[in-house]
This record gives sequence, structure tokens and C-alpha cells, in this order.
Amino acid sequence: MKTEMKPMRLLLIEDDVGEAKKLTECANRRTDVRFVGITDSCEEGIKLVKSRLPEGVILDLQLVAGKGTGIRFMELLNELKKDLTIHPIVVVTTSNQSKTVFRSIEALGVEWYFCKVTEGYDVNVVLDTLLSLRPAMLTETGRPIINGDLRKTRDMIEAPDERRDRIYRRIEIELDLVGIRARLKGRDYLREAIYVQIHSEKERGSGIEEVAANEKKQYGSIAKAMQTAINDAWCVTGSDLDDILTHYTARIPASNGVPYVSDFIHFYAAKIKNTLD
Repeated sequence: MKTEMKPMRLLLIEDDVGEAKKLTECANRRTDVRFVGITDSCEEGIKLVKSRLPEGVILDLQLVAGKGTGIRFMELLNELKKDLTIHPIVVVTTSNQSKTVFRSIEALGVEWYFCKVTEGYDVNVVLDTLLSLRPAMLTETGRPIINGDLRKTRDMIEAPDERRDRIYRRIEIELDLVGIRARLKGRDYLREAIYVQIHSEKERGSGIEEVAANEKKQYGSIAKAMQTAINDAWCVTGSDLDDILTHYTARIPASNGVPYVSDFIHFYAAKIKNTLD
């Protein structure tokens, strides 16, 4: 069964309030895209790339009423790329028609650009273009490709809430990759347990006890909901098992062919923790 494509997560870096409004209103009328961040600052844009993990960026070049420039954003993004979970597709919107500028942004890795002052410019076309470029960064199941060798530079300062959001989003993406469905409560519990275990000093802990305490529920009911979510991904949703096993590479008990909850949590806690500084 083919996995339903999720809305493409986009970041908007734009200092023109009218243009930003047109893009966001257009996105709100659609089901195939959603904005996860909006800013008029190139440096804030970089922070949002790290914390929100957008698949695509709509970038204004000049940012006259904002901070920085689109070119500076691309320079910062290129410095950061080796440490990103997802490398976003960048399209530029600008009123500048200089061919020199266009050559410069192409050299920096911009995938496409639009001139706002040309006849026929349409924000729907901007969004459609990002969607048309999306398959290049997706697996066959429609989920983002994960950069497998992430290293966060030690001189990159990150606020605690930004770090928390980045880790949570990484966990969410990993759960997406193996088909843990969002509508199942066990997914929420798995996310929390993995997050707890990433920060735990217990060698044999699994985070389940902490989640049960936080939810004020019995350990058994929390563990059962988690196992149900895992079983659903492996056996119920119709996901391609070969695809799942490219992402979940830990040993699976031969007795049932499905990971145990504690093994699942430990695998992802270790996998994600290994990519953090």
C-alpha cells in the first residue's frame, strides 16, 4: 500500500508583509504544503532550519526591511549543511533582475528563482515548483531522506528549547520513516520515551517508567500502547518491510518478527544520541 504523502514543510524568509501574506494564505488553502516558520531575518532563518527542519525554503534575496540578505542566508546554510538532518530545497523570490545575482545564487545552491516583477508571477507556482522538486529529496515512500552522518559543530551555540525541538523533530522523522502512525497514542509515548532515554544515565532503562509517571498511567498500559504502535507499523499498515528494515537495523526477535518496545526505544535513543554533540 502506497504511503500517503504528507504536506511539504516550508520555511518563508521574507520582509515584505504583503508577499508573506499572499504566500501563507495560499498555503492555508492547500493541503500539500504548510509553513513551519516565517521570518524576515537570515540568521533567524538558520535557527528555524535547525529547529523546524523544513523540506523547502522560500527565500527573498534583499530583506531590505528585515535583517541580512538571502545570499548571506545561503552562505550560512552551506556552512551548516553537513550538520543538518534534512537539506532543504531553496527557491528564491526577488525583484532583482541582475543576471550576475542569478549566477551567484545558483553557485550557492539555489534550486530555482522567481522574479516578482515579471508578468505572470504567481505564489501558487512558487509552491508548485517546490513540490515538483521534492521527489529528489524523498525516499520512495515519500518520507525525507535522513543524513546518516550528522555532527553538530562544537562552536554552534544552541538554546535549550531549540535543542529540545530539534531532537523531538528528529524522533518524529525517524518514527515516520518506519510508519508509526500519528493517530496512535503509542506513538506519542514512544517519542517521549526515546527523548527521555537519550538523556538518561540508566544503562538498562527504557524511559517507559518516566512516561507512565508523567501520564499518571500504569506502566503496563503505556508499554502496551507502544507495542501496538510498533506492531501496527510492521504488520497492519501495509508498509514495505524491506523499506522499514533499511531504517530499523537492530536485531528483531525471530519469535514474532517485530521489535520489542524496549529494544525499539534503545535503538532510536542510541541512533539519535550518536548524532548529537
